[in-house]
Amino acid sequence: MTERVREILSWYRGENAGVLSNLARIMNHGKLAGTGKFVILPVDQGFEHGPARSFGPNPPAYDPRYHFQLAIDAGCNAYAAPLGMLQAGAADFAGDIPLILKVNNHDTLQDEKDPLGAQTSTVDDALELGCAAIGYTIYPGTLDRRLQYEQFRAISREAKEKGLAVVMWAYPRGGPISKEGETALDVTAYAAHIACELGANIVKVKLPTDFLEQKAAKEVYEKTNIERDTLAKRVAHVVKCAFDGRRIVIFSGGAMKSDDNAVLDEARAIRDGGGFGSIMGRNAFQRPKAESLKLLGDVIGILKGDKK
Repeated sequence: MTERVREILSWYRGENAGVLSNLARIMNHGKLAGTGKFVILPVDQGFEHGPARSFGPNPPAYDPRYHFQLAIDAGCNAYAAPLGMLQAGAADFAGDIPLILKVNNHDTLQDEKDPLGAQTSTVDDALELGCAAIGYTIYPGTLDRRLQYEQFRAISREAKEKGLAVVMWAYPRGGPISKEGETALDVTAYAAHIACELGANIVKVKLPTDFLEQKAAKEVYEKTNIERDTLAKRVAHVVKCAFDGRRIVIFSGGAMKSDDNAVLDEARAIRDGGGFGSIMGRNAFQRPKAESLKLLGDVIGILKGDKK
């Protein structure tokens, strides 16, 4: 156990020993073990966006086992996916990598204006699969956000009582939030803070732009000179809003980028801004495996400090 991992665990003294052990399990796995940094492979896109949109660019990725092996070979901290994807490989890869069961999901077969995920699996499913954590998405700003908060409260409490850590995807959208506002700095920071207030152990948000959505927030940002002219500064602000950096905040890789350098520049900004790492899905599994492993290796090297 490194001092950095001990320090991070000390921020979660309100949790039981099972939750702390599973957080340590994730932090002590893979090529970033002991550093307090994270690269996690999430593969919920088949459910969220459809199989062809998700796996068509790299057909081997239609096989759920492909993603287990990719995460293992890359040296990721953990692999996150919905129930069916994990059931298709958890026994074959038991003990090889910490798993995160995504317990709620939504599809895009209808308008996404105000998305509301359905609970698609249970805490007991996560335990049977040997998971270290559950994952859950909320959409701050949507019409049904209060219901989502209440649903999360219930399943989070059950998961923690049974010793599992809790990862929250916090994606603002819906209601009055504009498309540009979904990744606005003020809105992203607000979503990260809401996730912390709801008790998430690990918070996942999108990388923020320098746009400010809310008039009242914009006035404060400008009056107090909160810096936002670089991505690293914006990352630092989001981390600051997550209990002054005392919660683990990781950033989504977003849609597939054909330019590897764009992905690596984001990793540098996360590192320089004090972010805890990246949770990369499409930018990993939509590339041919050799290219994916190289890219993930470079991202890990940047976060670890081995690569500029």
